[in-house]
Amino acid sequence: MDFEKEIKEIKARNKRVETDKAWETSWTRRICIMILTYLVVITYSYVIKEYDNIFLSSLVPVIGFTLSTLSLKLVRKIWEK
Repeated sequence: MDFEKEIKEIKARNKRVETDKAWETSWTRRICIMILTYLVVITYSYVIKEYDNIFLSSLVPVIGFTLSTLSLKLVRKIWEK
């Protein structure tokens, strides 16, 4: 009885791992990150266009990546279905 339960748990875990791997390598994820980062860069550029500060400009990739990873949860749920 315990072996059957363990096998079912291992199969369920393997399925989750396969789904995670497929998501990490999917073109959907890559394209979403590119689009969201691009939109952040455009928006951020308009906000700081009057400033010429390397520290402010350096925040662009950080903000873009952070926002894209936070918002990809919704996209992933749709992609998994």
